[in-house]
Amino acid sequence: MQKTIRIGTRESQLALWQANKVRKELEGLGYQTEIVPIKSAGDIILDKPLYELGITGIFTKNLDIAMLNGDIDIAVHSLKDVPTSLPEGIIQVAVLKRANYSDLLVLKDTEEFFGQPNAVIATGSLRRKAQWLNRYPTHKVEDLRGNVNTRLDKLDNSETWNGALFAAAGLERLGIREKGAIALSWMIPAPAQGAIMVACLEKDQFVIEACEQLNHYETKVCVGIEREFLKLLEGGCTAPIGALAYVDAKTEEINFKGILLNKDGSKKITVNKTAKMGSHRLLAKDCADYILNRGGKELMLEDLEIQSKIAHVYSTKKLSELQKEILSPAIGIQDSDFIKIRFNRIPAKVMKNKIENVIITSQNGVESLLNSFTKNAINFQNIYCVGRRTKKLIENRIGKVTHVAKNAKKLAEYLSKELENKEVTYFCSDLRLDILPAYLQTYNIVVNEIEAYKTMLSPEKLKDDVSGVLFYSPSGIESYLQKNNTDKVAFCIGETTAIEARKHFENVQVAYMPSVDSVLELVNTYYSHPSLPKGKE
Repeated sequence: MQKTIRIGTRESQLALWQANKVRKELEGLGYQTEIVPIKSAGDIILDKPLYELGITGIFTKNLDIAMLNGDIDIAVHSLKDVPTSLPEGIIQVAVLKRANYSDLLVLKDTEEFFGQPNAVIATGSLRRKAQWLNRYPTHKVEDLRGNVNTRLDKLDNSETWNGALFAAAGLERLGIREKGAIALSWMIPAPAQGAIMVACLEKDQFVIEACEQLNHYETKVCVGIEREFLKLLEGGCTAPIGALAYVDAKTEEINFKGILLNKDGSKKITVNKTAKMGSHRLLAKDCADYILNRGGKELMLEDLEIQSKIAHVYSTKKLSELQKEILSPAIGIQDSDFIKIRFNRIPAKVMKNKIENVIITSQNGVESLLNSFTKNAINFQNIYCVGRRTKKLIENRIGKVTHVAKNAKKLAEYLSKELENKEVTYFCSDLRLDILPAYLQTYNIVVNEIEAYKTMLSPEKLKDDVSGVLFYSPSGIESYLQKNNTDKVAFCIGETTAIEARKHFENVQVAYMPSVDSVLELVNTYYSHPSLPKGKE
């Protein structure tokens, strides 16, 4: 029986239109499909402009989570909403033929307001706002959020707005573009505006083979250049960047034009370049370098310096510069390692015979094994682990994982039901939690614990202005409590850490996925909209 491809989509009318377009194309190729609607944070937070939320991927994140959890097989997105770096394990599998990439002005009444110095235009897009103010500096631009129909209704009911800015593709796909709407040929669109993208898991070969047939090559090339330009400028929803690449049918050249502005539109840098199709590999880089070499970096830094900090947080684990960039510029971040790891020398006799059932609950456990033994010397029959990243490290460095669970409790529950030989070997820290061994022992499963590494506490005293702390393990919480109080928000990487945090902190927030990036994105969401339910509190 052929697999049914589950198509994940946001619940808005436009998103469902796009998902159904993909559905029709797949069914036309002979595949069975079903639509699975999923709500996004971008559909919930409607009282703030996107650029104030400080989150990239606000419309795509819940679909990513659903895919990684196995609830959907593909996700259909407006490509302009998709971050330039996809989550680990997810790939762009297809880009459909591009629709109208233009921006439109939908008028409230007539065009007479163009000559008025105090006209009011509505948009939730920083890019549209900055370009409009650059052209009409005396006008006022107010925020407009919601799905397409909601925004049209808000314009219709407004007593002060003269018009509102929309993407042409959205109105045209829903058949609601008004005859009097004005195409803004001078406004450079968002990178990939008008393009529909399909994402899937990189390991799902059936879905990849199905969806690759939907690819439109010319569109894929052009939006790829636009998004690479965006990525090189380090912009997302929080920077006013426009980019457009298109192929001249006569010359077979790719024409590119890009723009970077400051947030009030008072300054801009533009670029126009061409390259032959097939010789376009460096086009995005050349254009991004052109912008940066003419003051682009300084232009973006001006806006960062103007923006005041809305919160200060502390990470109990050192973060990379790339990880820090995930946080909104409005949130200050400090970091240090509150726990330090020292690998023990595991006795050689441990590996003398094949070990049938092995438990590894962290990446430190993997590294400690490899510190004592070569891959060839490790002789495990079944490996059970906690966390996708631990699983990936094991399979890259040691061997295949039999089962992975989200946390120690889930793994214990699985083993208590599925384990035939009632004995396991657990490579753990000296500060490991009791959850897993205690649970297994209640089911008469023998747990042979091997202390593979030591966890040493290394706390720092936090400043009074820190309002949130990022935790990645129960040991990190133990270290923190040696020098600090609990009057802060505890942002936790997973449920095991959260269980410990709830013993001490009143406000505990849990990331949707057990990754550092997910914790940082949770911080963004929390401080951008404190009234919204966060994570898995």
